[in-house]
Amino acid sequence: MNGFRIPLGDTIATGLEWITSTFGPFFDAVRTLFRGAYDGIEWMLLTPPFWAVLLVLAGLAWLARGWKLGLGSGASLVLIYGVDQWENAMGTLSLVLVASIVAILAGIPLGILAAKSRSASAVIRPILDFMQTMPAMVYLIPALIIFRVGVVPGIVATIIFAMAPGVRFTELGIRSVDREVVEAGAAFGSTPGRILRQIQFPLALPTIMAGVNQVIMLALSMVVIAGMVGAGGLGGDVVASLNRLDPALGFEAGIAVVVLAVYLDRVTASLGNRAGRRVPAASTT
Repeated sequence: MNGFRIPLGDTIATGLEWITSTFGPFFDAVRTLFRGAYDGIEWMLLTPPFWAVLLVLAGLAWLARGWKLGLGSGASLVLIYGVDQWENAMGTLSLVLVASIVAILAGIPLGILAAKSRSASAVIRPILDFMQTMPAMVYLIPALIIFRVGVVPGIVATIIFAMAPGVRFTELGIRSVDREVVEAGAAFGSTPGRILRQIQFPLALPTIMAGVNQVIMLALSMVVIAGMVGAGGLGGDVVASLNRLDPALGFEAGIAVVVLAVYLDRVTASLGNRAGRRVPAASTT
């Protein structure tokens, strides 16, 4: 038994080589799409003067929760600029936005499908369990093999890592809607699609927004790890500080990560609270 070994790693490596060679044009298109989206968002964040972007971000926080969050966000973003991490922070924010948008657009429909179909839920849940328990850095290996070094493998690994809460919270929110409300909609002749759009989705929106918040938080944690594969941004400086044993650089990048995390968490949580307050109005229309 000492010589017994299941060649799982060799099988996976062979499979990845086959996938890369067979679907090369598709992966090239995905690489171009993600890189273009990242470059576009980064251009919008870095081309204007930093104070203009700062005012926009602080204004969004103000609209989401009030002047206290807006003022605090503005002061925190000034701190990022003061430690010379503005460009890296905007690069990280660009990566988080691209990955989060894709993860949300994929996760919410999967959550709705899981809520509507028990067989689909039985298939999706074990996959989500696997995705959430797999160590984060493991996702970088196949993404690096398929998409090579750079921003794109970081985006792909982040999408996979961060998608699970969006699916789970959406399924939970849809399933938690009162059955009597759904039956009342059906009794008035509403189609299943209309019941989903006008009853279930509005009532489940606070829970779905909580899932969106978790997707963004996981995406931010993953893009820092993605600095190991050349994704750049704040993750690149964190990796560089480890390689050089430079605590000052690591502290500056870490402070910027904390500021972005708190900003994104507070803004998305506030949007979720607003969605919760609007539920009664949405459910009566």
